[in-house]
Amino acid sequence: MTLPKMNKPFAMIREFHLADWFTLANAVCGTGALFSTMSYLQTSSIQHIYYACALVMAALVFDVFDGRIARWRQKTSVLGRELDSLADVISFGVAPAVIAYGCGMQGLYDRIVLAGFVACGVSRLARFNVTAESLSGDGGKVKYFEGTPIPTSVLLVLVLWLAAWQGALHESLWGGKWVFAGFTLHPLVLLFALSGSLMVSRIRVPKF
Repeated sequence: MTLPKMNKPFAMIREFHLADWFTLANAVCGTGALFSTMSYLQTSSIQHIYYACALVMAALVFDVFDGRIARWRQKTSVLGRELDSLADVISFGVAPAVIAYGCGMQGLYDRIVLAGFVACGVSRLARFNVTAESLSGDGGKVKYFEGTPIPTSVLLVLVLWLAAWQGALHESLWGGKWVFAGFTLHPLVLLFALSGSLMVSRIRVPKF
C-alpha cells in the first residue's frame, strides 16, 4: 500500500502569493467582526460593537494592501481575484449586515433589507469577476468599476460605530421605527438599501 505524501495538504498554500495572505487577513478580520457582534448579543457590552467595527476597518486596510502588493510584485492570479471576492463578501457584505442586526435592526423588514444588501454585494462582486477582462484597458488593468465597490460599506459601519458611541442602539436607533402590518422597519436600515442599490447600478466609478 502506497502512503500519501505528507506535503500534499500544503500544496495549495505553496501557490499563495504574498498578496493572498493579506487577502486572508481581510477574511479573518471580517470573521472576527461577526464573532464580536455575537459576543455583544450575548453580553450587551458595547465594547464588542466597537471591536466589530474596528475589525471591518482593519479588513479594509488589508484589502487595500493586497491589491498594491500584487501590483508591486507583479503577481496576480485568478485564484487571488476569487479569494479577494470571497473575503470581501465576509468583511464588507455579511459583517456590516450582522453588525446592523446586532445594533437593533432586527425587524422583519430590516432583515429583508439586510439580506438584500448582502445579495447585492455578492452580485456586484460576481459581475466584476466575469467582466474584469472586458473592462480592462490596453494595459490589462481595470480602469473603472461598474457600481460602487463593496468596500464602500465601511461608511455604513462608521455610521453604526457613531450610533453605538452615542448610545443610539435598539429602541434609541436614529429615526425610530415604523410598523407596517405588525412588522417593524427601522428607517436607518434604508442606508443599506441605498448602498446595495448603488453596488448593482451601472454607475462608473474610476479605479485608482
